Order: sequence, then structure tokens, then C-alpha cells
Amino acid sequence: MPEFRPVVFIGGILVLVLAATMVVPALVELWLDADHAAEYLPCVAVPAFLGAAAMLATRGTPLKLGLREAYLLTSGVWIVLPLVAALPFMWTVPNLSLADAYFEAVSGLTTTGSTVLTGLDGLPPGVLLWRSLLQWVGGIGIVAMAVAVLPLLKVGGMQLMKRESSDTSDKILARPREMATWLLGIYVGLTAVSAIGYGLAGMSGFEALNHAMTTVSTGGYSTHDMSFGAFSATAQWLSVVFMLAGAVPFLLYVQVVRGTSGFVPWSQIPPMLGVVLVGGLILAFTATQAGLGLHDSIRHGIFTVASVITTTGYASHDYQLWGPLAASTVLMLTFCGGCTGSTAGGVKIFRWQVLLRRFHIIVQEMIRPHRVIAQVYQGRPVGPEVVQGVGAFILLLGGVTSLTTVALTATGVDLVTAFSGAATAITNVGPALGGIAGPSGTFAPLPDAAKWILAFAMLLGRLELLTVLVMLDPGFWRR
Repeated sequence: MPEFRPVVFIGGILVLVLAATMVVPALVELWLDADHAAEYLPCVAVPAFLGAAAMLATRGTPLKLGLREAYLLTSGVWIVLPLVAALPFMWTVPNLSLADAYFEAVSGLTTTGSTVLTGLDGLPPGVLLWRSLLQWVGGIGIVAMAVAVLPLLKVGGMQLMKRESSDTSDKILARPREMATWLLGIYVGLTAVSAIGYGLAGMSGFEALNHAMTTVSTGGYSTHDMSFGAFSATAQWLSVVFMLAGAVPFLLYVQVVRGTSGFVPWSQIPPMLGVVLVGGLILAFTATQAGLGLHDSIRHGIFTVASVITTTGYASHDYQLWGPLAASTVLMLTFCGGCTGSTAGGVKIFRWQVLLRRFHIIVQEMIRPHRVIAQVYQGRPVGPEVVQGVGAFILLLGGVTSLTTVALTATGVDLVTAFSGAATAITNVGPALGGIAGPSGTFAPLPDAAKWILAFAMLLGRLELLTVLVMLDPGFWRR
């Protein structure tokens, strides 16, 4: 059986950290509007008590995590923390159900960006800041998970990201402090630069801070119902730069700053930029056909593709108005994703590279049966377990998307919203297609059952599917 005590202890620490984070919007409310500040007191007190109780009940536990404990901790934390993060939504936003609050919290922590809230321009600043903080905290958690945990769990071929210097592949917490310090420093630095840029582009200080946090984390929450359509063209171009910066492998930033070397899948970056350029031009063409000017069409087209491929989910214009070609292009790009080791979600560029290279090898071996072709990635041999992991991930992605679509239609959701909603939830992109949950709508009209299904799909996608599904095997729980 997995050892639960260290999992509970570390989970208690994370709950305490999240409770401490809630103090920030409480102080903002106290500064701007004291009437809402008191509502955050139970939001802080309840998780603080639960986190402290979990730590006290398991104090003295050796913090040694094996493989099964790592799976359990990774999945358990991402399922439980949204329950805690949902408290400010339930207790400060009127007429919000548990399903709505949990959906919003999951969407925030997984940096998906789907929302059930309407009238953002009139919401209290504490609520808006809490949404942005959730995505910012979730973003750095995703980077740490992608760099330190998932490669060791061999999830979806991500063992390519495993550091060669690590000789303790079964010890998940090996050398965490140094790596965490560098990643957090880079993350804070990018956020600060983004906030300054947005401020110079005309945003207020509050708007710049919120959008900086949700851009670098590739989350997509905004303080306006119009999202980035409420801001200037300069701010939109800056957002494209910062979204792409958040979708770059963060280990690459660490190497540049430290001047060190090591394996980082940097070769994902040129294809990602190529997809943004080509896809942006396709959408620009559809926008011009719909009546937009050339410069506006290019800006909105590139912005939309950058937002989708980095799984940020911002919107500068309703691309559904540009015709079916634009909508279908965005839907296909939903499954692309950014780079491994970044805050972006989706399938990830490197998986498509590995898979396409494998298809090429198969074709060459069919033409010349006696030829042996080695599969490499950036000059590094790719073992069969990596290719199998990538294939299993793609297969699971298709299966889970199909099952989620069927489950959503069973709740009464129309097919277009169900399929695009399932796709955008599992890939953590944000907006779906259709008149309900499209770039100009929200998920609020959906039934509560559909929101629970989508929340679980967001968690599955953020945890790379296998991390959660592996625990459904009875052998996982046997001694």
C-alpha cells in the first residue's frame, strides 16, 4: 500500500500556503472596500485549520516519497486544493453554487481559463485578484510538476525531461530547493516584466498586475468580459509576446541565466512559432473575408492562434464570426499545445515531434525492410518506452475526449458545445465553440452535472491523464 502519512503532511503544507494566499485579496478588499473584507475571514480560517490539523496529525513523518506516493500526492493535491480555493467564490460571490465555485477554482489552478462568472467588470476587486492569483500559483505549480515530478513518473513520454545528473529516479524530492528557487525567480521576473509592459501599454496598475499573472501562467482570466478586446492594439501585441514566453521551457531560461548546459527540448520553439505564424495568417484571411481591415485581421489572427496554442484562452475578437474555417482551425489547434516544461497545456509540441518522427521511420522501414533507423530527439536517443508513452497519451486523449463528449451530451448539452467543451477542458485552453461557451460566452448556462464533468476533465488534462488513471488499476493499491 502507498504510505499516506507523507502525502497528508505535504498536502497540509500546500493547503496552508493556499490559505495564506487568500490574505492578499482580503487585504485588497480591506483597502478598497471594507464591506467585503470580513467575508474572507472564514475563507482563510477554515483551510488554515484543516492544513494545520493535517500537519499535526502526521508530524515526524519522514518525507520520503516513492513512485506510488508521488502519483497519489500529485493527483490528490490537484483534486483537493480546488475545494479550498473555491471558498472565496462561494462566500463572496452571490448565487454561486458549489459546482460553479469548484469549476472556477479548478479552471484557475489548472490555468484553463474557462469561467462561469459574468459581469466581470462589476465584480469586487478581491474576487478578480483571487482568480488571477489562482492561475499564477497554479502556473508555477505546473512548471515545478512538469520539470521535477512528471518526468520521473514517466507520464506520456515526459521522461525526456529527466535530468541526467539525477541518480535517484525513485526519489521525487531530490534537489528540490535549488530548482524551485530558480524556477520561481524566473517566473516572478517574467511576471514583473509583463506587468510593466502592460502598464506602459495603457492598462491601470490593477489591470496590468492581474493580466501579467494570467498571461505568464498561460491562464487567460481577465478582469473584463471583453477579455483583451477591452485593451489597445499595443497591449494585444505585448500579450502575444508574453504568452509565447510562458509557453517556452522554463529550464531554458534557467540555463540562460546561469550559463549552464543540459538537455532542454528547445527544438519545440521553432515549430510553435511556425504554427502561430501560419495559423495566424489563415485566421487573418478569414477575418478579412468577414470584413475586418488587414492590420486588424493580422493582429486578431495571430493573437487568437497564440492564445490557443499556448492554452491561455484570451480573446481579442469572436473568431466564430469569421466563418467555419476559422472555427475549425481554432478547434484543431486546441490539440496542439505549447512546449514541455512550460505553463502551457495541451498535447505539447514535443509529443507531436516524437510521433511524427516515429511515423516517418515506419514508412522508411516499410520501403526498405532491412534498414534500421534510430529515433533521436535533439541528438539524444529516444527509447521505445518514450514512444510508447507518447502513443498511450495520444490514445488516451482521444478516448477521454470522446467519453467526456458523450457524458456532456447525456446532461443535455448540444453536440458542438459538448465536443469543443471536452476538448478545451482536457487541453486546458479555455473557451469552447458555439453560442454558449464560445469566446464571447461563459460556461454558466450549463447544468451542474456538466460542470462537474468538465472540472474533472480539466484535472485529467492538467495531470497528463496517466497520472490520475494509473490509480484506477487495482495493482496500484496492493502491497
